[in-house]
Amino acid sequence: MSEIRTRQLIERYLDAFNRSDHEAMLACLSEDVARDKSGGGREIGKEKFRWFLGLSARHFREELSDVAIMTAPGGVRAAAEFTLHGTYRSTLEGLPEARGQRYSLPAGMFFEVDDGLISRLTFHLDRAAREAQIGSA
Repeated sequence: MSEIRTRQLIERYLDAFNRSDHEAMLACLSEDVARDKSGGGREIGKEKFRWFLGLSARHFREELSDVAIMTAPGGVRAAAEFTLHGTYRSTLEGLPEARGQRYSLPAGMFFEVDDGLISRLTFHLDRAAREAQIGSA
């Protein structure tokens, strides 16, 4: 896949993320997509990713701004750096009580692309910084 097409795929995915359009996000993923979890570990498969999106949406409303997308030669890998703006909507076990706290922090995603679809996605954010922001609000 060309670098341009990879960039367009990542732009579609991130645009769908900002619209909270889970079906459009899932359309960008391979059936056996690997999601590297920010706390460690890996989940495989689009259905597990669908479940993760639903769980995340229940607890958080997030949008990205100041997005910078970078692609590796050949378009097999890409990365996006951005500012993550969120609202903590519903209490998640292990976190403080949700009261609509807002947070904003730098974050990033790393992608691997095969056959025109995202086959691996790693989301990185400073979880301690997010917890500090929602805990102090």
